[in-house]
Amino acid sequence: MLPLAAIYLSLLFPALAVAQAPAGGSGVTGETPARSGVPARAAPPAGQELRGYTLPPERAAKAIAYATARRRVYWLDFAWSLLVLLLVLRLRVAVTFCGWAEGVSRNRILQAILFVPLLLGLLEVAGLPAAVARHWLAFDYGISIQGWPSWFLDWVKGLLLQLIVGILLVSLLYAAMRRSPRRWWFYGWLASLPVLVFAVFISPWLVDPLFFSFTPLAPGHPELARQIERVTVRAGQEIPESRMYVMNASSKLTAMNAYVTGLGASRRVVVWDTTIARLAEPEVLSVFSHEMGHYVLGHVRNGVIFAAAMLLLGLFAASRVFGWMVNRWGAFWGLRGIDDWASLPALLMVISVLSFLVAPAANAYSRHIEQQADQYGLEVLHGIVPEASEAAARSLQIMGEMGLEEPSPSRAVVFWFYSHPPVNDRIIFARRYDPWSQGRSPEFVK
Repeated sequence: MLPLAAIYLSLLFPALAVAQAPAGGSGVTGETPARSGVPARAAPPAGQELRGYTLPPERAAKAIAYATARRRVYWLDFAWSLLVLLLVLRLRVAVTFCGWAEGVSRNRILQAILFVPLLLGLLEVAGLPAAVARHWLAFDYGISIQGWPSWFLDWVKGLLLQLIVGILLVSLLYAAMRRSPRRWWFYGWLASLPVLVFAVFISPWLVDPLFFSFTPLAPGHPELARQIERVTVRAGQEIPESRMYVMNASSKLTAMNAYVTGLGASRRVVVWDTTIARLAEPEVLSVFSHEMGHYVLGHVRNGVIFAAAMLLLGLFAASRVFGWMVNRWGAFWGLRGIDDWASLPALLMVISVLSFLVAPAANAYSRHIEQQADQYGLEVLHGIVPEASEAAARSLQIMGEMGLEEPSPSRAVVFWFYSHPPVNDRIIFARRYDPWSQGRSPEFVK
């Protein structure tokens, strides 16, 4: 399902997104630590073909089958979510919930506390088959090792978070509708901005630990921490050891990854324990350097700004379509106006469709910052890790293999679904990018 709270949560809370939709790759250990002072290799001569992402035929077929199955679930879930919302309106289920909440209290806040969990809870239960299908696919294809009781507990935690965020957001939006029926979209947007920023800020401390355990990196991996410190010094940046963490992804996943999360005092770099266990140290440093690129280049902050801009445009468009829908079919659905609690399914339907339509734009922005982080990682490792480009290419190859990344996705699939550049493109870029041998200055790390 795609209720408003779920859209916020998937954007704001990385650990929740990982717990509910695992993805990524894995790798192996076994190479010696990096030595300083070794320049990155020169790129092949112009015109020479570069080796990209490759999979054995059997595993390539498995990767394609996994990706195809996930996309089928995506399309079916989207269609089913719209049908459920339409049925909730047609059968006046939301009107019944609203009548009960208003009968209990005339206080709007208490009404929201009663009404929103009923509606969002119903929608999430209706969407449970798709969530089960996604986990079953991840488990069946070896991406997840999480048992069903643990998975269901995570689903319940995610549902509770959606209800908490949903009550707050719906209350703000409907309060704005009552005060300003014409400009509610703008005032609702202004009121939601503090929620957006606070959620990103608090996530590493209160939300992420609900799904995974986090431990400081340095005590358990002192040599890796020292190597990481060398990379941060090379970048002219300071990421304190207190902001470097290991996540116990291996408790639920076979995949490998890392991410940057938080804002200000809560900002941190998180490396999955599977990444440390299965990649050689130069490759782990490559993964870390990519994530440090997000950290240094302010991609979390920029992502919040981008999300806020998209939210403003989305609410403006939603207000027009939502108002038209209520005017056209409101009486048929038993709605008293746009500020009627029972109109929420119509608003969620509009937001779901708009979110679906802007997904390619959001993914294009994500691919842009991921490309920047790849480039930053190569630049910061130059002169520290021997054959830095090969270390990056190896890490991407291994992560792609274990994560069952498609070897050759179509342009249409990349356009609609991919939040990162395809693995093949990233590996070729890693092997091609070499401004130093061409006498050019790198863009990010001088």
